[in-house]
Amino acid sequence: MDFIDLKTQYRKLKPVVDARIQAVLDHGQYILGPEVRELEERLAARVGAKQCIACSSGTDALLLAMMALGIGPGDEVITASFTFFATGEMIALLGARPVFVDIDSRTWNLDAAQLESAITPHTRAILPVGLYGQCANMDEINAIAERHRLPVIEDAAQSFGALYNGRASCNLSTIGCTSFFPSKPLGCYGDGGACFTNDDGLARAMRELSNHGQDRRYHHTRIGINGRMDTIQAAVLLAKLEVFDTELAARNEVASRYTALLKNIVATPEVLPDRTCVWAQYTIEVEDREKVQHLMNKQGIPTAVHYPDALHLQPVFAHLGLPMGSFPVAERAAQRVLSLPMHPYLTPSAMEEVVRAVKSAISQPVLK
Repeated sequence: MDFIDLKTQYRKLKPVVDARIQAVLDHGQYILGPEVRELEERLAARVGAKQCIACSSGTDALLLAMMALGIGPGDEVITASFTFFATGEMIALLGARPVFVDIDSRTWNLDAAQLESAITPHTRAILPVGLYGQCANMDEINAIAERHRLPVIEDAAQSFGALYNGRASCNLSTIGCTSFFPSKPLGCYGDGGACFTNDDGLARAMRELSNHGQDRRYHHTRIGINGRMDTIQAAVLLAKLEVFDTELAARNEVASRYTALLKNIVATPEVLPDRTCVWAQYTIEVEDREKVQHLMNKQGIPTAVHYPDALHLQPVFAHLGLPMGSFPVAERAAQRVLSLPMHPYLTPSAMEEVVRAVKSAISQPVLK
């Protein structure tokens, strides 16, 4: 069984994917070709943002957003303590200090109730994450940010396609950043990402920063990076956009079936009533995760852990002086979360096989 089945998706989309890639091969504009602009227009229209800047990865999207805001040494950026490493990594890469906040136990996202106490005179931005496909409490986060005149960067690497109070993820704050890593609900065949904003000045800055700081060829107004999206990746994403809504509906059906089958067996994810989830992962919580993973693997069921350590406990952040116990909800999640196979083409029989393996594994004695 595949944890994420990209092969079935490709077989279903083969004619349109192949045609899109062939068009790039025919015109030969492999960098910033016409498909990149087409993709930016389609994505901006989808989320309702004025501007979309396609880029080389979700990690670079975060970097470009913070560079455009002028974040650097001496600054602080507040983010969740439980997320993929890139969120905190890009803050530190710019010489700024990541300031971690604990998470909401219901959604595993930044706990907005703890946000304001983390703000200091050095705070330059707030960076909430839409972990596993569900947005954070953006209204409360934005209200706090507005009181303190701070920009909000939404890390929507896992939540592109989700809605929050009827509004699209990536258009909920100053800048939205997403990833098109192959395993994402909308993924390319390599690395890719995008930034979204309604601020024309920030959009211009991010576009220039992503292309070596150029405002025109060989005329550099900023120190930037090579953060451009390859044209072939844009072509793949344009092909996949044709079935994205259908696949999101299928993901929701898979998640609903999992939740029904696992009821009263393990802790299943909760989607709050004012938002939707795109199910980048379907993540449960279990006791003795190592045992459960081992026994499920023996039954041929793949699992994954997103993520085994909270960011404040990563060795590279030891200098922040945040020992175990600093963020107990994040630490508990890191010890218990377990992601099950999730993709739009997961069959009911495959889901039942997964659930049988979960039941069997949690009922077995603890590993010695």
